[in-house]
Amino acid sequence: MADTVNATMHDFQPFPAPAKINLFLHITGRRPDGYHLMQSVFRLLDFGDTVHIRPRHDGAICRTEPIPGVAEIDDLCIRAATLLQQHTNSKMGADIHVSKHTPMGGGLGGGSSDAATVLLALNHLWQLGLKREELIALGLQLGADVPFFIFGQNAWVEGIGEKLQPIQLPHTCYLVITPRVHISTAEIFSSKELTRDTKPTTMATFLTGMVQNDLETVVRQQYPEVAKTLIWLSQFSKARMSGSGASVFAEFENQEQAEAVLARVKQTRELQQYADCEVSGFCAHGLNRHPLYTLAD
Repeated sequence: MADTVNATMHDFQPFPAPAKINLFLHITGRRPDGYHLMQSVFRLLDFGDTVHIRPRHDGAICRTEPIPGVAEIDDLCIRAATLLQQHTNSKMGADIHVSKHTPMGGGLGGGSSDAATVLLALNHLWQLGLKREELIALGLQLGADVPFFIFGQNAWVEGIGEKLQPIQLPHTCYLVITPRVHISTAEIFSSKELTRDTKPTTMATFLTGMVQNDLETVVRQQYPEVAKTLIWLSQFSKARMSGSGASVFAEFENQEQAEAVLARVKQTRELQQYADCEVSGFCAHGLNRHPLYTLAD
């Protein structure tokens, strides 16, 4: 443990873990095991966390500092490294540190992206040579969003998140705003008000914009802070919620327009007063591919 505590960051290699947004999210059914079936388009952003990793030769897998409220055994990064180690019978280990930038609990895939980055990076650092399909199968054991980040491309997503088809999306700038409220994803998905029988849509319909986030109605009802943030942001461009929230986003023609609205969020605190809660925000462009795409074949 002293080896971990005394580690200096220059010993670690940094690996990006980009955030994502759901351009729409339809709940089309529910499996007997309780998992919800969905359709969505996941878009990668050029904004996210950085996972710092230092390989170890003693087989130990450790995080360099605690995360408040998250036990090490429950940490998705530690679970990802342990799963990969067990799957391959590797004798290698790793020290792991995450520089968090993606808001936690925002529906932006932060934890899932971190776990995917650990799998991709350790596959490279430990020289395991696992193919992308095998890493995706491992990622699904950690969470429904993890396969997307290993897939590494903007995707049309179906099933519980494991059916992925690449989709071409135009270059776009986004403003993402996150009200500081804790939303329980499990509670939203178990809500009696949630529609679970949306008719399956098509890519052609998506391109017309005739889609929505089925979770948004439930979240608006239970979390007025999110509802108010959506109303405020819609003054400038059509606002939508990502995943189960709390983050909401809007598209802008260019970065200057997005940054002008972000300045109102940060400098005038106009939105904070309107939504009656702390808010944070960032601007980002859509990515075509994950920065670590080439680490898996």
